[in-house]
Amino acid sequence: MQHTAVNSVDQTRYDDDVVKWFATATVIWAVVGMLVGVWVALEIAYWQANLGLQWTTFGRLRPLHTNAVIFAFGGNICFTGIYYSMQRLLKTRMYSDALSRLHFWGWQLIIICAAVTLPLGLTQAKEYAELIWPIDVLITVVWVIFAVNFFGTIAIRKVDHLYVAIWFYMSFVITIAVLHIVNSLAVPATLVRSYPVYAGLTDALVQWWYGHNAVGFFLTTPFLGLMYYFLPRISERPVYSYRLSIIHFWALIFLYIWAGPHHLLYSALPEWAQTLGMVFSIMLIAPSWGGMLNGLLTLRGAWDRVRTDPVLKFLVVAVSFYGMSTFEGPMMSIRAVNSLSHYTNWTIGHVHSGALGWNGMIAFGILYWLVPKLWNRPLAHPAWPTTHFWLATIGIVLYTVSMWAAGLTEGLQWRAFDAAGQLKYPNFVDIVHQLQPFYVLRLIGGLLYFTGAVMLLVNFFQTIMGPARTAMPAPAPAR
Repeated sequence: MQHTAVNSVDQTRYDDDVVKWFATATVIWAVVGMLVGVWVALEIAYWQANLGLQWTTFGRLRPLHTNAVIFAFGGNICFTGIYYSMQRLLKTRMYSDALSRLHFWGWQLIIICAAVTLPLGLTQAKEYAELIWPIDVLITVVWVIFAVNFFGTIAIRKVDHLYVAIWFYMSFVITIAVLHIVNSLAVPATLVRSYPVYAGLTDALVQWWYGHNAVGFFLTTPFLGLMYYFLPRISERPVYSYRLSIIHFWALIFLYIWAGPHHLLYSALPEWAQTLGMVFSIMLIAPSWGGMLNGLLTLRGAWDRVRTDPVLKFLVVAVSFYGMSTFEGPMMSIRAVNSLSHYTNWTIGHVHSGALGWNGMIAFGILYWLVPKLWNRPLAHPAWPTTHFWLATIGIVLYTVSMWAAGLTEGLQWRAFDAAGQLKYPNFVDIVHQLQPFYVLRLIGGLLYFTGAVMLLVNFFQTIMGPARTAMPAPAPAR
């Protein structure tokens, strides 16, 4: 049954079917991706959990987890929010219903292909770009479909002004296309194998130009667009400073694209390129914190609602994690800090505080607000979102703190020397054994976060299959 929302001003009929499809996929892939993450954490704490099978080893499941959480869960919530907000901001239906549906089914096909090939060991061995070349081609085709629909909708808009969220969405669509195409250039050898067109250090530099900006333009800019749309809508407060949001946008996209070399400090990369990555990373603090403060200050006059509204709780913690992660990242790009943190679990903690603290929490908040509106049904379990919030918050704090501690332990012991000037811990396995308690804590934190996602899944399906909300009675006339 087709579902459309009607703009009461000009009777524009919005296509909310595709929004509902993407929202459903978001919830399903959230649980799948986080389940694999918990399994991976279990394998690190107890290696026997790999079951002795090649398909379930850490090396196979880890890229499956990252792709599922970033591109399946993260990608689908971005498309959910973009298709919902874009039509309302531009006061027009999407350019093409057919392209919207092709985009949805094409994206789910990509995810399924990844879920099949990665456990089989079919990979290009590039961080966040592991998928083999035929899937890369499919990604390109689906992204072009999305881009045509996106810019076609902008072309037929019924308003002159493009709200700042649309600009963040545009940076997402354009930059991800450039990053994906440039980094994925390869010469096919067989149906499942290919050779990159770059070699050695050039390949590494292009990969981390892609890798860091995949975080910047897949996990940051579209989510900031969602923040600028949904936070004012949900809190019923205007954006604190629209001028600041514009400065935030232009400063962020200019600085972010140059920060990738900080992943290659102390490598063969030329000194000037390493310094460039470090300097631009530190400069990123300014626009990032400007955006965080703009989001939090938007809640002025509505902070009393944060105590009782779980949706606002999710959004406040998400924006706070955005601020913390965008401070920690630049600090870790400083050479002196990077020499201690690089290749340790500190980096793992940093990545997850951003992905689960920022992206995950804002996604959950948006879903809890959006689902009752899309299906015109009250939440089946209205008290569960608060429980989910605390499970997720405690879980991500446990995860992050345990990985900070593990990373500092590793970094300090790797560089420790005895009185004779020899390595104090020459056997790598001795250090690994000391990390066991931290790995157990990480597993507990991941289980708490995963439990909250399962609660969301159950609440979601019981809500959409429940009875529709009855119309509110008209208020009695004033006497």
